[in-house]
Amino acid sequence: MGTTCLWASAWLFALVGQAAAQAPVCKSLVATGNPEYSPYLWRDPVDETRLIGANADLMQLLSREIGIPIEVKYLGSWARVQEQAKSGKVDLIAGAFFTLPRLEYMDYFYPAFRATRTVIWTLDKNTFAYRTWADLKGRKGLTVINNSFGEAFDRYAKASLQIDEVPQLEQAFRMLSVGRAQYIVYEEDPGLALAAKLNYAGMQTSTVAVSNEGLHLTLAHQSPCNTGEMRGRIAKALHKLTRDNVMKKLVEANIQIWRKQAGQ
Repeated sequence: MGTTCLWASAWLFALVGQAAAQAPVCKSLVATGNPEYSPYLWRDPVDETRLIGANADLMQLLSREIGIPIEVKYLGSWARVQEQAKSGKVDLIAGAFFTLPRLEYMDYFYPAFRATRTVIWTLDKNTFAYRTWADLKGRKGLTVINNSFGEAFDRYAKASLQIDEVPQLEQAFRMLSVGRAQYIVYEEDPGLALAAKLNYAGMQTSTVAVSNEGLHLTLAHQSPCNTGEMRGRIAKALHKLTRDNVMKKLVEANIQIWRKQAGQ
């Protein structure tokens, strides 16, 4: 090998070594989610910078599987959480429905780790028969900002329904109770948990679901940890945890924790 080739090889190896040294190494992950989502996620009353709940517990099981620490932080409202994911200021969202717009800023892991049921909330005294989406036409509804209830319902609601958005579910409950709306669209389990905590009586949920959707773990496109190798590790670990049906026990345990904290 000539001198020129030796110098070229040395230069190439130096560049490769420099690139490897500069490549970000994923030593930890930050996860967050909807903080009004008990028994899946809610703020820790002992340390309000943290989120606790079934989804937070799942993140710790995932952490053990992949061998990397995962911190589950409170980073604001559900709308703010999604903005944080867009900018890469958070790595993982621990619980999101699938929508096409969200594919623009985060990757979804399959399978979904939990199935959820979305229903119509009404006051007992002002209830109406709900059987299909068309029954909501001409009525004023509420939901939480940036919430999704499945791609199909989201499209239908945008085209055919009047649903205003508010920052928090508690605000929606208050507005419903004073007649500023006729119904709320929201998931059943988190809604029931908050209603119990706030001691809201006189509300009921529809027996027919608006939608049944899966909760997914997602990884932000802008996260420095979003590499092919890391996506593969997380996907393999999540598949194992889902196969073992760990969420069933986690949800049951966190329902009890929530009830104790809420004084039920």
